[in-house]
Amino acid sequence: MSYHMLIINPGSTSTKMALFDGGKQLAEEVIRHDPKELARFDNVADQFDYRMEGINAWIDALNLQPEQIKAVVGRGAPLKPLEGGSYQINEAMLKAVRTRQYSNHASNLGAIIAQHLGERYGVPSLISDPITVDNFTDVARVSGVPEIERKCRSHALNIKEVCRREAEKLNKRLDEVNFVAVHMGGGISVAALKGGRIVDVNDGLLGMGPFSPDRAGAVPIGGLVKLCFSGKFVEKELVDKLSKKSGLVGYLGQADLREVEKMIAGDDEKARLYFNAMAYQIAKEIGIAAVVLSGDFEAIVLTGGMANSTLLIDEIKKHVSFLGKVTVVPGEFEMEALAAAGQRFLTGQEQPKAY
Repeated sequence: MSYHMLIINPGSTSTKMALFDGGKQLAEEVIRHDPKELARFDNVADQFDYRMEGINAWIDALNLQPEQIKAVVGRGAPLKPLEGGSYQINEAMLKAVRTRQYSNHASNLGAIIAQHLGERYGVPSLISDPITVDNFTDVARVSGVPEIERKCRSHALNIKEVCRREAEKLNKRLDEVNFVAVHMGGGISVAALKGGRIVDVNDGLLGMGPFSPDRAGAVPIGGLVKLCFSGKFVEKELVDKLSKKSGLVGYLGQADLREVEKMIAGDDEKARLYFNAMAYQIAKEIGIAAVVLSGDFEAIVLTGGMANSTLLIDEIKKHVSFLGKVTVVPGEFEMEALAAAGQRFLTGQEQPKAY
């Protein structure tokens, strides 16, 4: 039986689309958007018509018969804390993303576009393992400041897909294994995965953990307080600085890890220092996740785009190899993860939850 699905993954400056038949990818397209064009929209959700022009052109070129499409799956946005799994898109979810209730993130468009296409073809639309998948224990939520609660926001979609594949190699289900899972991209998530559930993770957007190519990660509180009251920034400017203009780009003016490695190869000691500092902070966060799991895990899994860097992987391994097996799975598998979720739904293996 054919299970054709449209997969939609909106990013900050791109829209990824794919046509899958079950687990087999039949077609794909990545539309790169002009950041200046996107900047015209204060609310990301208002980019809908702009992005749909390219999506519609791609779909038209596929020459699909409407009855071939069985489901549409979109990337999940930051939402209220949720159990892992898939969710049917409904009005409550659409209202949350359209009004920026939890974030003004590019993935807000995932549910909006998927629901629109689902209505067009008369098929179900869903999201899977959104950024705010939350299986924190009560103790993991405590920050030390009563007014501030630790939040569970991570690259849950890729983390769970990669760990599901690693579990299969062990002839086990995801809910039967534990991993320290590290997604390393523009943001970095270091998660303690216990029985397939993210029981602790740093908030890689505006929270804790290592700095990344352009994000600050955890910083000394005293210095941050002084920066807040320095008079140099309004709130939005400081949020932009911490989430887009810090990390490697703040120190070196460069967020592309490949370019930083070229700087290191040219004996740029400043580049080497900050590159190694990032690896050092990732390693420290891995140690924290290992403690959360009491040392009981199958492997430390390093994934994401930066896992393609042998230099970074070797530097991290220097610090953490004593903890246990280190497995490297370069790249990200978000499209495959969304397709797998759609296939589980269409074959009756998993029923989407209600939002």
